[in-house]
Amino acid sequence: MVLLTQGKRPDDLARGIDSVLAQAGVKIDVVVVGNGWQPSGLPAVVRTLALTENLGIPAGRNHGVDQVTGEYLFFLDDDASIPSPTFLADAIGKITADPTIGLIQPRVVDPSGVSNPRRWVPRIRKGEATDSGNVFSVWEGAVVMPRAVFDRTGGWADPFFYAHEGIELAWRVWDQGKRVWYAGDLVANHPAIEPTRHAYYYRLNARNRVWLARRNLPAVFVPLYVGSWTGIQVLRWARNPAALRAWFGGWWAGWRESPGERRSIRWVTVWRMSRLGRPPLI
Repeated sequence: MVLLTQGKRPDDLARGIDSVLAQAGVKIDVVVVGNGWQPSGLPAVVRTLALTENLGIPAGRNHGVDQVTGEYLFFLDDDASIPSPTFLADAIGKITADPTIGLIQPRVVDPSGVSNPRRWVPRIRKGEATDSGNVFSVWEGAVVMPRAVFDRTGGWADPFFYAHEGIELAWRVWDQGKRVWYAGDLVANHPAIEPTRHAYYYRLNARNRVWLARRNLPAVFVPLYVGSWTGIQVLRWARNPAALRAWFGGWWAGWRESPGERRSIRWVTVWRMSRLGRPPLI
């Protein structure tokens, strides 16, 4: 299990660690990765890895993977927790019962009782949050997957720093002939905080959207995918010129700067995604 933190939320971090150590029916190997922080004051059974600088969320998680053993990987954000002591056993049970599943994202619930953001359900047609099904992106704060599947994806997208790494991971799971499963009957807790609180949100949202296409899509789909999202964002933020300026700054950076490794998904994956209602155009 890999838990990433900058050490800025000690109470939330303690809650998340306690929820993992309380898991029944599984053997837990936990590392807390300090992204630009030396983790301290943690339970003795928890190992730590200090990164000298904040490398971003995807790279921080990747550094933690080499520090843990086990057949399955569980990634947890430092402001998330899992309320059920059988969460991990239940998630692994779903994968072993259906080996076509390569990754599971649970339903996300704010434990304070406020309304849960619709973005936590990674479907175009949201439906009920309790409905399970195939998805093509994930909320990255709590995901479970076999280590072998993760290794074949090439890991989280190091260059992204923040935003959209869950889409790439999902696409690369699908490209293995596996499915990404949204489990509405499993729950992770997380506060309902707007991502726009980060000053870099709009820029990285746009840059990584372009990089996502450049790294993963067949060449013919790259301009189509980026074009559709450009139209969506212009409509979404038409009344927020400052947001659009920041977004288009990231958009240009996405074309000018190197996105890192390119590994296009196969045409059979494009067909599977399209057949299931999510062609890689939007």
